Amino acid sequence: MNPQGKPGPVMVWHRSLVSGWMLATGLVSAAALLVAAAVDPSHRTWALSLLLFSAAFLITAAIRVTVSERGVTAASVCLPFLRRHFPIPRIEEASSRWTRPIEIGGWGYRWNPGLSAISLREGDALWLALTNQTTFVITVDDAGTAAKLINRLREQSPKDR
Repeated sequence: MNPQGKPGPVMVWHRSLVSGWMLATGLVSAAALLVAAAVDPSHRTWALSLLLFSAAFLITAAIRVTVSERGVTAASVCLPFLRRHFPIPRIEEASSRWTRPIEIGGWGYRWNPGLSAISLREGDALWLALTNQTTFVITVDDAGTAAKLINRLREQSPKDR
């Protein structure tokens, strides 16, 4: 079923993005911390607690972004249940533009008042203006196509938001 509830084509857009340096940092730091914990038991507590640092890199190092009539979903590839989802009625407008991580607070998952982001690199990014007056940004290839699809789905969705 299409967004109007009628039989017809369903439009879906998917992209995945992996940050090599974030993945490598997570893997190397996790391995080093595990070795440190195994070699010297007196360092076990701090080494294991620092694994959270490594986990943060690994969780955000690879994402999959999906746009469909259900909305926009950005999920971790490593732990897919860690996701952000925005139904189409929550999106005021979608756009794309070249974005640098410094503009949106840095690399990885970022939260600032009024703006949240998943930024794995400099480049094409999907900008979502949300109905609660906040913005969500995802750096992902072919963001322009995603923005066009989101805006088309917004036009086709019921107006009783």
